[in-house]
Amino acid sequence: MKKIASYIVILMAFTLSSCEEVIDVDLETAETRLVVEAPILWQKNTSGRTQRIKLSTTTSFFNEVIPSVSGAKVTVANSTNRVFNFNEVETPGEYYCTNFVPEINETYTLTIELNGLTYTATEKLQSVAPIDEVTQDDEGGIARDEIQIKTFFNDPANEVNFYLFQYAYKDELYQNLSTTDDDFFQGNRFFSLSSKDDIEVGDEVTVTHYGISKTYYNYLSILIKISGGDSGGPFQSPPATVRGNIINTTNKDNYALGYFSLGEIDSKTYTVQ
Repeated sequence: MKKIASYIVILMAFTLSSCEEVIDVDLETAETRLVVEAPILWQKNTSGRTQRIKLSTTTSFFNEVIPSVSGAKVTVANSTNRVFNFNEVETPGEYYCTNFVPEINETYTLTIELNGLTYTATEKLQSVAPIDEVTQDDEGGIARDEIQIKTFFNDPANEVNFYLFQYAYKDELYQNLSTTDDDFFQGNRFFSLSSKDDIEVGDEVTVTHYGISKTYYNYLSILIKISGGDSGGPFQSPPATVRGNIINTTNKDNYALGYFSLGEIDSKTYTVQ
């Protein structure tokens, strides 16, 4: 009986090894689109003069290199038609401005001219409440055994505010992202929150609060939901075809991906105790 069983095992192993076959999957290639990463971020207590806009294109699923886009004319203008030029300096596809003037509640228009096409987007620069305090709770979570980081701020009264919260952990790709409006804490002290299963004493986490518009809040909420809340960053190209606010005025069907946003930000780095 044992000898028969041995023959069966050998036969199965031979059969499985001889049936290996490479299967080529023919994936449909979508139309190549311009991808725009255009967050204008004004860190509190800085001039905000240096800003960057990055242009690339979509590519095939198996391509590990994201194609950059060179040779575009990139400008941002405010409501008085003062134009700020973004120039491609060293890295292909990265356009910099060193004399930008950020103003809270000012309206700005992005214009990208590329290969005979013109893309535009308009947004208002949003303020953010300053970070007041970063604290640690060693008894967080349902089981009260998680280390949670809380970042407090005072929401301005008599105005509607939208926030993006980002917790970035040093030397890791892990980022905890969340969005909220102030419907339930209008004018009060509130906090953002981050939990991480394997957080340890000595770990560093950088907390950033962003002031964002309502439309950008809606856009980011969809992206965070798609990505599960942990992504490479809030300003990278979307993981799915989610339309932003950038319009191709030459050919509306050939739309771009990405978002033009402007917001004040505040950051703190905290070391887990």
